[in-house]
Formats: sequence, structure tokens, C-alpha cells
Amino acid sequence: MKNNALTFPMDNQMLSLLSDPILFVHRDGTVLGGNPVAYTIFNMDPSLRHSITDYIEFSLLTGSSNSHLLMERKMEKGGLLEIKSLLLNENLYGLILNELSVKDKVEEIKRYINQVSNNATEGIVLYGESLILDCDETFAEMFGYTRKEIIGKAMSALIDPKSYEKLVDMEHLTTEELLELRGIKKDGSTFYVEVLEYPYQTNGKILRTASIKDVTDRVENERRIEYIAYYDELTDIPNRNFFNIVLKEAINQAKETEEHIAVFFLDLDYFKEINDTLGYAFGDELLKACSNRLRIFQQTDTFISRMSGDEFLILQRHTTREDAKKLAEKLITEFEKPIQIKEYEIYITISIGISIFPENGNSASDLVKHADSAMYIIKEKQRNYYNLFDSSISENFRIMLTMESELRKALKNGQFELYYQPQKNLIDNEVVGLEALIRWNHPDRGYISPNKFIPLAEKTGLIIDIGDWVLMEACRQNKEWQDKGFRPMTVSVNLSAKQFYQRNLLEKVECALQETGLEPRYLELEITESMAMANEEEILKTLHDLRKLGVLVSIDDFGTGYSSLKYLSIFPISKLKIDKMFLNGLQRENQAIVRSIIHMSHALNMKVIAEGVETIEQLNFLTNEKCDEMQGYYVSKPLPADKLMEFLV
Repeated sequence: MKNNALTFPMDNQMLSLLSDPILFVHRDGTVLGGNPVAYTIFNMDPSLRHSITDYIEFSLLTGSSNSHLLMERKMEKGGLLEIKSLLLNENLYGLILNELSVKDKVEEIKRYINQVSNNATEGIVLYGESLILDCDETFAEMFGYTRKEIIGKAMSALIDPKSYEKLVDMEHLTTEELLELRGIKKDGSTFYVEVLEYPYQTNGKILRTASIKDVTDRVENERRIEYIAYYDELTDIPNRNFFNIVLKEAINQAKETEEHIAVFFLDLDYFKEINDTLGYAFGDELLKACSNRLRIFQQTDTFISRMSGDEFLILQRHTTREDAKKLAEKLITEFEKPIQIKEYEIYITISIGISIFPENGNSASDLVKHADSAMYIIKEKQRNYYNLFDSSISENFRIMLTMESELRKALKNGQFELYYQPQKNLIDNEVVGLEALIRWNHPDRGYISPNKFIPLAEKTGLIIDIGDWVLMEACRQNKEWQDKGFRPMTVSVNLSAKQFYQRNLLEKVECALQETGLEPRYLELEITESMAMANEEEILKTLHDLRKLGVLVSIDDFGTGYSSLKYLSIFPISKLKIDKMFLNGLQRENQAIVRSIIHMSHALNMKVIAEGVETIEQLNFLTNEKCDEMQGYYVSKPLPADKLMEFLV
């Protein structure tokens, strides 16, 4: 270069013979020369002065001495040029041009993207500042368009506005960064896409290439999992996990503001009976209806969730003891209204336990635990009411937890014993049966009444294992007496509701009989009226299966529940047991009831036995009314196995 003139590397004649479009450009953008085909690409008049900056972003080529870029032509949206730039001297650049459409590069870019990502891509799109320059068929179909329809559209038309904001500043993206966006199809429906950009060229501002993958299924599954983590699927209200998170936040706020919060533990009264009678599907509908009723109380300062089963939790912020009582009363009143489910009008009540922060606990777990304790007490004493926690409840529960632990040890360490109460035939005055009654011989506290531990065993589910032991031991002992030469007798075993509703009850009974060698006719299983009337179809099948096995079945405490002559007529029951409450004092009304039960039983070809017989007057009355059997302290109190042998001898 001399006197500010530039020396070209070849003369114009030689330049015109080249087929590749070539331009020579000054550093300031002035087009200094080129061959005709290059001028044609830009529609330049060779006789006029031109600046390359009017046609391309030339500044992106001057950043290095050697560049190779895809560039969008400014005056022709969607037109692309592949440009190789070479710095020839301090102020002169040589540009080799290649006019192409994005279509020419799609397959190449696909191969490049697949090579870099090592993943199969769903669709490829190339776009400039905003407009789609080209794409493959997969991308177009993903959004519901043809390739022809989608080219030239703005990317913002395909992406939800909130998602599109993530695309605005692309300078911060790298090949490792994935964007999850919400796409908009041609029909207006939305779906989720995953976008991964690749730097096909050195400076991504010129041409953006991206792989687009439909991830709708994955996103919906992830949201489903998140929903399950925080919401109850059946009732569509927050679950226990969500409640605990909100409760912990409320406790932290209450500590700062020195305010009170209340936790309500709600339990549906008699839900189990409804569930057993009308079925689990009906029970689910009832839970939904109860949840909808609770939503009425969802306010800014209250948060409602389902604990589990038929239990619900409510958090009340900014409250006092009196406000908590008022809310409890409103809840109870609301649930006293009938609930219509299908053709049934259901009356269900609730029992509520309440704990107050900070008096009754400083942690979420303590507040929920204490509210549960308060609910448990009121449910045992008086349903359809509420109870506020106090420290004595905690002590009672500590004792209960201790007893639960000791119950498990008792079962493991053989602390349970069976006592047997004789049952006499009133015609020949012979002992014909024995009722097996469990006793707990505690190593430190001595004998503990069944009234103390049986309810706890029922609540904890230990009654299943304890009941299995009673069944096996009663059968074993009865067979042992027979082997020793005692006259064969029937041994009666009480079944809890949990035991009776087991699907494998028949197998357990068969196993006990086979292992001990006791004949089925010498085993009688006692169930209560409420158990027998709970679910007609299932109960009927169980009873028939037991009778086919040869085992006897009796109804215990008859007359204290909800009896139905229909059930008595179709159930294969062998004996009814009259509850002792009808023998107390032998009032005229009770005598009439006992007389009716005896006559009805005989009419249905059932035997009848009276329990709790303690006086000669009661015995004479039962004998005159032709009662079949009796048991009670008048004959003998329950005796351990060794003492019973002495009694029988």
C-alpha cells in the first residue's frame, strides 16, 4: 500500500474469471472491488460506492484475521451467506461468498448437533434475530405446521410469552444449558419443549441453531410426581407433607410476631362402619364429600389437609384458645348436616383434638401429636365434640406407648396365658364347652386386665398376632386334654373384627387345626353382632367356608347390637350367646327379651347360651325357659389350664 492506496492481490481481469464470488473490503466497510458474481449477490452497481455494512454485519468479521461464518443478509430476511474472511493486510479484507438457503445446511447442522450432543434430536430450527429462517419437517410437524407455513414466522409466535423471555438474551446460554419452554401449536394448544442451542458459528448472534424436543410427557409426569408429593390424590386437598411444611413456616412467623396458632386433628366418627357396610368405593366418595365440606373453612388464616384415612388436619393462624373453640364448634355444626351420596343420606360426625402454639409444643411434630392425643381422648369418651390438649393427656399417651411396647414384648416372651370358663348344658348339667379368655401376666405388674390392653391391641393392629396365638393355643390345649382322656369339649375363641375380616382367616383356622390335630367340630369361633351385619356378601361367604370346614360359629353378646332376622335366617350360625346385661336383676322387660331370644333361636335351629349367670334365680329362669347352655360365676370363674383340670375331675 502506497499513498493510502490499496494493492489488490490480483488484477481485475483475473478476478473476473473466478467463479467464486469475491469482494475486497476496506476495514471501514468500503467495498473496494470484486468480481461480477459477487456484485450480483448483493445487487450492487459496480460503478457506485458501497459499504458492506449495509448488507451484512461486517464488524463480526473484523474480530479476527480469519473467519468463517453463516450470516443473514440485512436487505433480504431469511437470505444466508456463507462467508470466509481473510485479512490480507492491515486494512484490506478478502471475502469469499457462498450464497445458500438454510435448507442447504439443515442436514449438515443436524449431523453437527447430533455429533456434539450424542442424543437423538426431535427437530432442528434455524432462526435469526426473531424470524425462523428454516427448519426440518419434524420441527414443523411438532408445532402443527407444514415447513412452508412455519418458515418466516416469528419464534415468539411459537413460544408462550413467559417462556419466550428466556430466549431473549441468548448470550448467556452454553451448549450444556437446556431451556424448558412452553410451546404453542397452530391450533392454540400448548405443549412443553426442551431447547438446546449449539454454536454452529463463532458468534451466535448471527444465526441461531437449536434442537427442539417434545418433553410434554416427561414434564407432566414430573408435575404429577410433584403433585403427589404435596396433594392427596383422592380428595385433591394438601397432604400431610404439605401441611408440615406450612405448619413449620407458620411456627417460625408466630415466634417472630409472638402470636398463637392452633392445630386441629379431625377424625370422622363411625367411618369404618360405613366403609365396611357400604364398601370402599362408597367410603372414598364420602371422604371426597367431607373434604369439600372442609373447604368451606379454607380462609387466609386457615390451611386444610388430609392426614390419612379418615383423618384431617387444619392449621389456624393468628388465633386464641377461644377462637380455636369457636372454629371447632362451627366444624362440628357443619358436619351434623347430612351428606348426600348417591341414594344414601349419610349422617356423620367428627371428633376434634386441638393443640395451641406455643403452650402445647414448639415444633410441628409435637403440635400434630398433641392434637392427635386430644382427639383420641374425646373420641373414646364422647364423639361429635372437641378437646383441647393438656399435659395429662401427654402422660396418658406416654403410658399407652409404653404399654404398646410391652405388649410386643409380651407376645414375644410368652407372657400371655389362657384361662377357660366352663359352659354347662342345662339339661344334663354336664360341661360341654369352654370359652378361652386371654390374660396378661406382666413380670413386674402382675396380671393386667384385658380391658386395659385389648383396646390398645385393636388400635395398633397387634390384635392380629395376639389373636393368632390365642387360636393356636386354645386348639393345642383342647387337644391335649382330649389326649389325656378328658371328655371331648368345644373350645370357644373370640375373634376381633380385624381378625374376622382377614382374607386368609380360613387358612389360619385350617393351619391351627392341622398343627394341633384338633377336630374342627371341637372349635367354636365367636363373633359380635356388628361384625356379622357389616358386609353381608363377604361375611356370608366367610361363614359358609368356616362351616364347610366343620368349625362352629356363634354370635357373642347377642341383643346388644343391631340385629336383623334376615341375617340370622341366612347366616350359618350354630349358637347365640345372650349378653349378661339381660340377666342382671331379671326385670320383667329383660325376662321378655331373654325368652324371645331363646324361642327365636330354637325356631331357627340354633342353640342358645346365657353368659354371666351368677345366681340360682337366674339359673332357674333359664332352665324353665329351656335355655340350652350357660356360663358364669355360678358355675365357675375363668380358670387357668391346670386349675380347670381339677375342676373337670
